[in-house]
Amino acid sequence: MTLPLRVGVMQLTMEPLEEMLATARVMDEAGMDTVWLAEAYPWWRKHQMEARSSTVVSALMAAQTTRLTIGWGIISPYTRHPVQAAMDARVVQETAGPGRFIVGFGTSKIFLNNTKQGGPPKVTKPLAHMRDSVEIVRGILGGGRFEYEGKAFSADIPALSPDAHAPGWDVPVYVAGTAPLMQQLGGEIGDGVLTPSITTPAFVRYTRENIEAGATKSGRDPDEVDLGCTVVASIHASDRDAGRDGAREIAGMYLANKVQNIAGSADTLLELAEIDPEEIRPVAEAMERGGRLAAKEQVTDSLLDRCKPIAGTPADCIAAIAEYRDAGCTHVMLELWGDHRQEQIRLFGEQVLPHVRP
Repeated sequence: MTLPLRVGVMQLTMEPLEEMLATARVMDEAGMDTVWLAEAYPWWRKHQMEARSSTVVSALMAAQTTRLTIGWGIISPYTRHPVQAAMDARVVQETAGPGRFIVGFGTSKIFLNNTKQGGPPKVTKPLAHMRDSVEIVRGILGGGRFEYEGKAFSADIPALSPDAHAPGWDVPVYVAGTAPLMQQLGGEIGDGVLTPSITTPAFVRYTRENIEAGATKSGRDPDEVDLGCTVVASIHASDRDAGRDGAREIAGMYLANKVQNIAGSADTLLELAEIDPEEIRPVAEAMERGGRLAAKEQVTDSLLDRCKPIAGTPADCIAAIAEYRDAGCTHVMLELWGDHRQEQIRLFGEQVLPHVRP
């Protein structure tokens, strides 16, 4: 890989605002590279966790940190017209400063379920929405005259004059994908590709193959496409079982999501993890009955092991990150969960990051 390994944390925007901002400040102090904001859609409300906008929270986080990169990880191209997304991005870009902001788009089937769409509109396909969103946001942030006629979205934007009060630095735009064609599109037009939760090293290799196919189509070097991998994680200074506890909880939440919200879309993801969808149905049913702690109880050691978490002691986490790096991941996105998460972030910063970075 030609890109240096980066390590960040995936933050679900379903938590109290001050708690999220405090956690971002700790990430900044601990030396984490990025915080990725996973937009929490209303599905979480049935489990008494409120949905909050990633675009708004990201600007607040940018204002309260100094070196941490803020990433949309991800927002859906169906929730905002890309012209509006570009306007939101301008605020975060300006607040964060050069090199501290990444735009990430992903289909977010969970949102489509909440809005009763049941799936992407039949007249246009997800690839069209994604391509148009990437092109329009990138074009608008470029500042020049921008006209675009797409299959899903179009835009007609005047140019900015050189003395206009607007940021002039580039903002990377990433594409999230589970299916091969979406991942190939990311390799073709994205600055990076983001994978979903329950990513394993096997799925990293699968994604790298798709990135290469897309990059070849557009004549790009596939090694220059950043690959952000969402991995369930938790850590304890000395107790391996305690260090895996939080990963078991977040794995339960997302295994339930695979059954309840994105069945079908996650088939390859689960297959490469050697997980039968029927095997995780009890996890989903427990999540419905009793929430995330009930789902956690259904995640056996075998099931957690197949999710390939970055979890346990610092030595366990260092070894797991190395496995992901060797598979082709260039940007680890820790789905850090469990008690005392801010202490966990500090522990990653002190005892893991120095051993995994170049």
